[in-house]
Amino acid sequence: MRIALINENSQAAKNAAIEAALKKVVTPMGHQVDNYGMYGKEGESQLTYVQNGILAAILLNSGAADYVVTGCGTGEGAMLALNSFPGVLCGHVVDPSDGFMFAQINDGNAVSMPFAKGFGWGAELNLTFEKLFGFGSGNGYPADRVVPEQRNKKILDAVRAHTLKDLITCLKGIDRELVRGAVAGEHFAELFFAHAKDENIIAYVRELLG
Repeated sequence: MRIALINENSQAAKNAAIEAALKKVVTPMGHQVDNYGMYGKEGESQLTYVQNGILAAILLNSGAADYVVTGCGTGEGAMLALNSFPGVLCGHVVDPSDGFMFAQINDGNAVSMPFAKGFGWGAELNLTFEKLFGFGSGNGYPADRVVPEQRNKKILDAVRAHTLKDLITCLKGIDRELVRGAVAGEHFAELFFAHAKDENIIAYVRELLG
């Protein structure tokens, strides 16, 4: 699995700590991590939590990433932004049980975490990556609810397929500079074009970047 890490501007200073915690857990599992920033460097392109949603949607729908880990101060704003787009199912994950149950019951492809609220001394030890990535996903939970929970996920996917437009249509309806800013990160081009698979989205991003 290729996991993309995205930090919004208010939490950019924590990017390195989050990346280290994420890699420590998922690299031994055979997953790769691509860090799209923000990196906490002076003068770098800014990412708001709304742009986190735009960037996550581009990465997931293009196949450049299989999963997105993101967040903001509380995790709420980024979660709402990501869930505004087709092809993205983002959970709000605060503790290990959230991570485990989101993976098993909701079987999404993104999580948003609170990187300010309650993020004090030793907070990186509480990041929930082991329970999130260490037990597969979509298996249902608890054991006596496996069948209905898996059925409910399929129902949710079918509903979302009818209520959300295709990604390029969505992006073309948004302010162009807002979208351009979401893909203006220092390492976006080298990571995205190396791994993206959807030719229509690739072409759109090339045109967007000029």
